[in-house]
Amino acid sequence: MPSWLQLMIDSFWPLLSAGLLFTVPLTLITFILGIALGFITAIARLYGPKPVVAIARFYVWLIRGTPLLVQLFLIFYGLPSAGIVLDAFPAAVIGFTLNVGAYTSEIIRATISSVPKGQWEAAHSIGMNWYQALKRIVLPQAARIAVPPLSNNFIALVKDTSLAAALTVPELFQAAQRIAAVTYEPLILYTETALIYLIFSSLLSSLQAKVEARLTRHTQDQGATA
Repeated sequence: MPSWLQLMIDSFWPLLSAGLLFTVPLTLITFILGIALGFITAIARLYGPKPVVAIARFYVWLIRGTPLLVQLFLIFYGLPSAGIVLDAFPAAVIGFTLNVGAYTSEIIRATISSVPKGQWEAAHSIGMNWYQALKRIVLPQAARIAVPPLSNNFIALVKDTSLAAALTVPELFQAAQRIAAVTYEPLILYTETALIYLIFSSLLSSLQAKVEARLTRHTQDQGATA
């Protein structure tokens, strides 16, 4: 067996386990928290008072206008200068959550805005208040529109978590760096790492396609019923 193939076989489980133990949880946690933050930010920008709208806009502008890696470095390496010391994983969670929140807020804001105003008026005409109209009428329609771009963000986040290696989080890419430092075979290790990321992304893309197809059928069925 060629030495490069043996190295890939030997390193596959350490790399995969790092992905399952750190990359996947980091992705899930930050995406869930980011969606929540993005929703709050989107609602604040759409319906909040002017001071709240200004704060939300500034947050989105700041995060979208600066590199994610710089944000992570500021949180993990910069905050200790101000007396705030965070472990690597919580620092990564905070950094990725803030980043995901800013980008998903724009998606959520756009999808809510895309729902025709007539839907609001119809909800109010049958006695619903603002909260009931948002929850029962507007958000279900906006959610169907938001699924594809949010799914794309989730897949991108899986790959972006490789930046957590710079904070010493022992995720997939960090594991590859450590093995490469011992074996002196960076080309083989990083190629294998790229393949594992590709597997993760391909599985998620397949799941995304199924979800979108199901939503399309559901929408068509509702249209036929109507």
